Amino acid sequence: MAFAHGFQGSRFELKYLLSEACARAVRDFSLSYLEPDPHADPAKNCEYPVHSLYLDNSSLALCRATMHGEKNRFKLRIRFYDDSPESPAFLEIKRRQNDVILKQRAPVRRASIGRILNGHWPAPGDVMDSSPRGLAAVSQFCRLRTMIQAEGQVFVSYVREAYVTPNTDSARLTFDRRLQGVRYEGGGSLVRTGLVVHPDIAGVILELKFTDRFPIWMRQMVREFNLVRRSMAKYVTCVLALKMPQLQLV
Repeated sequence: MAFAHGFQGSRFELKYLLSEACARAVRDFSLSYLEPDPHADPAKNCEYPVHSLYLDNSSLALCRATMHGEKNRFKLRIRFYDDSPESPAFLEIKRRQNDVILKQRAPVRRASIGRILNGHWPAPGDVMDSSPRGLAAVSQFCRLRTMIQAEGQVFVSYVREAYVTPNTDSARLTFDRRLQGVRYEGGGSLVRTGLVVHPDIAGVILELKFTDRFPIWMRQMVREFNLVRRSMAKYVTCVLALKMPQLQLV
């Protein structure tokens, strides 16, 4: 499943934590303006699974940057949507510059993941997007990985319910549930083994994403449901739940 929607460039991203009842009410409100994500199955509550292997260095510097609220920071992750060896994985760089999110992403074949996690570049035939944009994303991902000596650290998984503006990528609304984390145990595989933690986040994570101005209807929705914006970094939440020993190091 190659989730190739175009909402991958520069955007704003606002997060909220809702009760399940409030999430349902927000969804009903938003359906006047949005439609289900085409990759989501309406028969399954417009949901699909999301898995990401986060890369970081031995002291978890990228995790710490988020915990300390650094305004300009980035994350490195390998995202995938199922466990089929035939499905692509996506190399992703997610940068935050103040409130603006900049995202680069490129699909690669699963066969290349071991090489990437061992510090090498994918073979030319393993890069599934040979456009200048795709090749630039792969190049930048590998450059940053090497620069900070990043390795696989934690798998973060959840189920996402998603809605988008019809015929455009100007706005996107998602609900994330059933967050779980698993430590990466090496071997260059995306198979998740070991202890699974289920952080108690006491709610549903709502993300409002838009490419230009905050849509008027979203602003109205935030006021009507008294939504309070908050930080909710899934990678950090899972690292803390796993009690990663690196966070104890000075």
